[in-house]
Amino acid sequence: MSDTTPFEGTFKEMFRRHAAGVAIITVNYQGEPYGFTATSVASLSAQPPRFTFNMARSSSSWPAVANATHLGVHMLGLENQALADRFARTKDRFGGDHWELGPHDVPVLKDVAGWLIGKIQMRLSFENNAVVVVEVVEGAVGEDGSPLLYHSGSYGQPVPLDYEI
Repeated sequence: MSDTTPFEGTFKEMFRRHAAGVAIITVNYQGEPYGFTATSVASLSAQPPRFTFNMARSSSSWPAVANATHLGVHMLGLENQALADRFARTKDRFGGDHWELGPHDVPVLKDVAGWLIGKIQMRLSFENNAVVVVEVVEGAVGEDGSPLLYHSGSYGQPVPLDYEI
């Protein structure tokens, strides 16, 4: 018997068509940096400032996220595509000088569109996945530019529409 549902293919295709901003989550656990590329980051509230993200509990980064108190989210711009690939496709995510320890000893990536450090407020496990809620305690905005998007299995950028008011 298959574990798939009749709508699994439709579900996957629909979310391939949903453009999402690309971010990297970082965390320091027992003195070791961990990180991964994420497209599920979302604003939860402005007062207090909170965001959420989803991740698989089978991820190599899950033990760090499950046990740390603070983590970072880094919003990526178009110029950060190689960084997004590095955190999505390689194990050597922290070799080099593209990061430093920031507030609460969270790894902070350099030259990104912006970063936030937050205190983990909740981890909601559901089957093999988790929703993580984080309250922001520090942050900085980087250079303004085009955001890096993920759509239909590849990276892209928004294209302005011809529109006049």
